[in-house]
Amino acid sequence: MFSHFLHRKQFLPVTPEEAWNFFSDPSKLQEITPAYMHFRITSGKPERMFAGQIITYTVRPVLGIPLFWMTEITHVKEGEYFIDEQRMGPYAFWHHRHLFRKVPGGVLMEDQVHYRLPFFILGELAHILFVKRQLNAIFNYRFRFLEAHFGRNTDGLT
Repeated sequence: MFSHFLHRKQFLPVTPEEAWNFFSDPSKLQEITPAYMHFRITSGKPERMFAGQIITYTVRPVLGIPLFWMTEITHVKEGEYFIDEQRMGPYAFWHHRHLFRKVPGGVLMEDQVHYRLPFFILGELAHILFVKRQLNAIFNYRFRFLEAHFGRNTDGLT
């Protein structure tokens, strides 16, 4: 079985409260996702995040074909972390842990994503050909967006 792991860290020169307030608002997902993905929340204007919350949306990651995605916020520890897991969507498995740790001068934000594609070897081929590259592009976009929104790392932290 083919499974994959994506790991990113980013320093944000903001208070823990500012970071948490931004990331615990599900509507911010659209802002931090590249426009070409046509990300749209379909479950109505989301409230503040809570454990058990279901969020549905559509994305168009390949050839403009819309895909339905449903995630559940499975765990929330206020100010420290939350976890979203796919319930329906393009992945056979998706588990995304968002961590926030206070550090001198701001917050170290960390994304840990475990995922697996469907269709066994065909899914692995898709991963090699475009999924891995596309996920990296999305998280690179997110990094640049957050740097522009919150400010740039100036003290050497990753």
